[in-house]
Amino acid sequence: MEEFRSKVAVVTGAGSGIGRALAVELAAQGARLALSDAVPEGLAQTAASCAERGAEVRTYRLDVTDRLAVQNHAKEVRADFGGADLVINNAGVTLLASITEADWDDMRWVLDVDFWGVVHGTQAFLPQLVATRGHLVNISSMYGLTPAPAQSAYNAAKFAVRGFTEAVLQEMRVGDVPVKVSCVYPGTVRTDIFSNARAATGLGYGGIRERYAREATTSAEQAARIILRGVRRNRVKIIVGADARRADLLTRLLGTAYLRITARRARTQASQARLEAMRARLAAQRVRTSDHRQP
Repeated sequence: MEEFRSKVAVVTGAGSGIGRALAVELAAQGARLALSDAVPEGLAQTAASCAERGAEVRTYRLDVTDRLAVQNHAKEVRADFGGADLVINNAGVTLLASITEADWDDMRWVLDVDFWGVVHGTQAFLPQLVATRGHLVNISSMYGLTPAPAQSAYNAAKFAVRGFTEAVLQEMRVGDVPVKVSCVYPGTVRTDIFSNARAATGLGYGGIRERYAREATTSAEQAARIILRGVRRNRVKIIVGADARRADLLTRLLGTAYLRITARRARTQASQARLEAMRARLAAQRVRTSDHRQP
C-alpha cells in the first residue's frame, strides 16, 4: 500500500492517543475513514479533526471485546464503504498492579481489550482484506518485546498479539493470500493510556504514571507517521521510538539475560519512587508544623 488516497481505513480506539493521530494523519493523506471507539465523546472530536482535513468519515461506537459487535461492525463498514483496504486494530488499555495485587476482573479486562479485541478485528475484517488485497495492522507494544513489572496482564496481552499476528502472517504466506500483515511495537508514547489505567490500591511500584510521563518522548503524531510509513513500506515489524528499538536490540543480543537488566532497573526505579514519596511526606509534615506554629 504505497499510498492511502481513497483507501478505506478502519481504526479502532480512534477516540484518543495513537488511534486519533492515525486517523488524522490518514485523513490528511486522503483516506476514507471508518473510526470506532467505546467512548463517543473522544471519537466525535477525532471525526471533527478528520473532517476539517476534507476526509470522508463515519464513526461507530464499538466495544472490541464483544465478538458479535465487531462482526456487525465489519458488515457496517462493508455496507457503508464497500470494504476495508486497511485495518488497524489499535484499541488498548492497561492495568498497574503486581500479580499478587491484581484483581482478576481487571486482568481479564486488559486481556479482553488488548488481545481478544485484536483477534475479533482480524477475523471479522480478513475476508474484506482478502478481497481488496489489503493490509492488516495489529498494535502490540514495547512490552510485547520486553515485559515490565506491575503490568503482567498488559505484557501477556501484547506478547499474545505478537504471536497471533506473526501466525496470521505465516498463514497468508503459506496460503498465498494477498493480504499484507504488520505488527507494531510502540515504546513510551505520550497518550492517556497510563492516566486512564486501572491500578491496584496497594501498588508497590510507586510513581509509574509520573515516570511514564517523564519518559514518553515520542508524541502520538510522531508514532502515527512512523506506523504509516512502515505500512507503506510493507514492514512486518514496525518499531516506534528509541526505547522500543533498545528493547528489541536488548532481547536479540542477550536472550533471557535481558531479564536481569530490566529487573535491576525496575528495583532502582522503585527505590527512587519510595524515596521521593518519603520526601514528599516529610515536606508536607513540615508545612503542617509550620502552619500550626503560626500565631
